[in-house]
Amino acid sequence: MKLIVGLGNPGAQYAATRHNVGWLVVDELARQGEQTWRKDRDAEVCEVRLGAQKVLLVKPQTFMNTSGRAVVPLVRFYKLALSDLLVVQDDLDSPFGLLKVRLGGRSGGQNGLKDIIRGLGSEDFARLKIGISRPPPGWDVSGWVLSKWRAEEEATLRTLIDLGTRAAAIWAESGLLEAQRAFNGTDLRPKPPTPEKIAAAARDAAATGESSGS
Repeated sequence: MKLIVGLGNPGAQYAATRHNVGWLVVDELARQGEQTWRKDRDAEVCEVRLGAQKVLLVKPQTFMNTSGRAVVPLVRFYKLALSDLLVVQDDLDSPFGLLKVRLGGRSGGQNGLKDIIRGLGSEDFARLKIGISRPPPGWDVSGWVLSKWRAEEEATLRTLIDLGTRAAAIWAESGLLEAQRAFNGTDLRPKPPTPEKIAAAARDAAATGESSGS
């Protein structure tokens, strides 16, 4: 069995916030597997099949800062190795539009991840990190992570959830390296125009000006 944990906060008021992006991924995995959630200790869980692999999806119900209270007992109850655990999280240090899979490392200030590390006594498990960017001017971190997605971000968010769902499935079916190989180049940010496009735009503008002046 594998464990895929989506980090987030319970309650309707948090459902559409940046901090709950991990829940969006595991909710989509549950939807695709046509499975419903049930209560188990301090979490909501459901079992899905990803290829030949049985996977327990987990949404901690303890609020973000005490996520370890929900996750650690499940890891121990099912006698799982740390290599069987994937945590899906929001990542302040990555720009919105970036997605990456990594093994280990410190929490980066993500309090749910920090509590899981503390409870397990180890950093040596996989994470699927979805960038939400640092707060813009005038925002503190707490207000930013609990803010709702803006309308103009929705299309990119939907694509990130789709890609995150596929990355989690590949991790479960084929392992960490395959998931990293397939998804660690993901960057959905708008690309700056190439010199060729800039030159073409300048030529078009010049031609338009000549035409209107003739």
